[in-house]
Order: sequence, then C-alpha cells, then structure tokens
Amino acid sequence: MATALVRPAAPEDVAEIVRIQSDTWSTAYEGLIPPAALEQLRAPEAHAAWAAAVTAGEGHHVLVATEGEWTVGFCAAAPAVAPEGAVAPSGPTLGPEAWAEISILLVEPRWGRRGHGGRLLATAAAALREDGARYGLAWVPESDTASRGFYERAGWSADGTVRVLDTGEGTVREVRVTGGLDLELT
Repeated sequence: MATALVRPAAPEDVAEIVRIQSDTWSTAYEGLIPPAALEQLRAPEAHAAWAAAVTAGEGHHVLVATEGEWTVGFCAAAPAVAPEGAVAPSGPTLGPEAWAEISILLVEPRWGRRGHGGRLLATAAAALREDGARYGLAWVPESDTASRGFYERAGWSADGTVRVLDTGEGTVREVRVTGGLDLELT
C-alpha cells in the first residue's frame, strides 16, 4: 500500500471533494436520494460551497485522505450546538461548547477497508478536541448500515434521535450518533 495520509484540505482539493461526494452518494444512496438532488452535487453551487468550507477557519475543519497521489476521501467537522436530548457518552456533561459535528465523512468505496475512514475521524477528533470539544455527533441515513457500523466501531452509538429530511421527492430518515472525541488510531 502507498503512503496513506490525512491533511487539511486546500482550495485545489475542492474538485476532488465534489467528485468523491457525488460519485459516492450516487452509488451508496441511489434510490434514497432523488437523481435531481444527486445531480446538484456537481453544480457550480456545490463547488462554491466546498470552496467556502475549505477556507472557513474558526474551528471548521475539512480534511482529505490520500493514498499515494490519490485523494480517496474527506471529512468536514465543526462546532455543534449541544444536541437537545443528547447525553454525554461518559464523564461530566459540559456546556454547549463541548459538542462538535462530523457533518460528512466519505471514503470512495474502491478505497474502503484500508483505514482511511478511521484516520479521517481520528484526525478530525483531534482537531475538534484542540478547539475545546469533547463529544461528537453525526447524522447518518437510517438505512446506511455501513456508516452506522463504522461509527459503532469507533465507540459512537445512536442516541435515539431521528430526523426526517425532505428530498423534494420523498424523505430520508437519519439517526443521530454520538460519542467521545478521545479517539486514537491503533
């Protein structure tokens, strides 16, 4: 295996981030997310949104995973509002500043099972801890058992909260998973 790394995203990574999200979601969520919504993932507005995210600063982190010369995945994380009804997984409950959100973490399927997702999550967790957060949350489509299993292996679990998103042609149920940010690569 070539050298695998995680690093902060730069503006020149935006095109690959857009490609990875579009390709991965088109495969993983076909039939769950309408084709029109999937097409929007490649629109100029998507590029502009990711360009803004990459340069946002102020506790916002966009990371890319690479293997050799290839960009194989990415993660976006930022401070979160303390989730209503969420219970800190362990230890004392801290204030709202103690929460952060992994808004997206994707690895292209062809690069899966090589540790890229774990490296992305652990690197994001370290950055968020440095910002003062202690707990994390992520929203995962209820039917996405692969992503739910990934978070469970990291020690995160569904906390019983569900949200329903309107896709314009139907709805997508998501479950909230929460866990500590004291993650270490092993």
